[in-house]
Amino acid sequence: QVELVESGGGLVQAGGSLRLSCAASGRTFSSYAMGWFRQAPGKEREFVAAIDWRGATYYADFVKGRFTISRDNAKNTVYLQMNSLKPEDTAVYYCAAAFGLVVKTKPWEYNYWGQGTQVTVSS
Repeated sequence: QVELVESGGGLVQAGGSLRLSCAASGRTFSSYAMGWFRQAPGKEREFVAAIDWRGATYYADFVKGRFTISRDNAKNTVYLQMNSLKPEDTAVYYCAAAFGLVVKTKPWEYNYWGQGTQVTVSS
């Protein structure tokens, strides 16, 4: 069992930055693939970024060049650095963990989810 707790969300002006953190319980964090998703009101949950156990990353096209996912296996934590934020980035951001070592991009491929953290970008 893995428990995920996100933090770092908040209100920021367009063009600003936020860093989300996701702290994971358990001793096998390094063996999980990790991902970030987001869900805006009235929309489906969508993939944002993912990272495998070695640090290989994959991004949705709409965040390439602006967001960076990273992990610190010693701290059981995955991060999402978000720069050049836009109002359309406003959503609840969720951290997720998946069995297996490779990057995954579909919500149903993930086994554990955090409770989410709200990110609001004002224009």
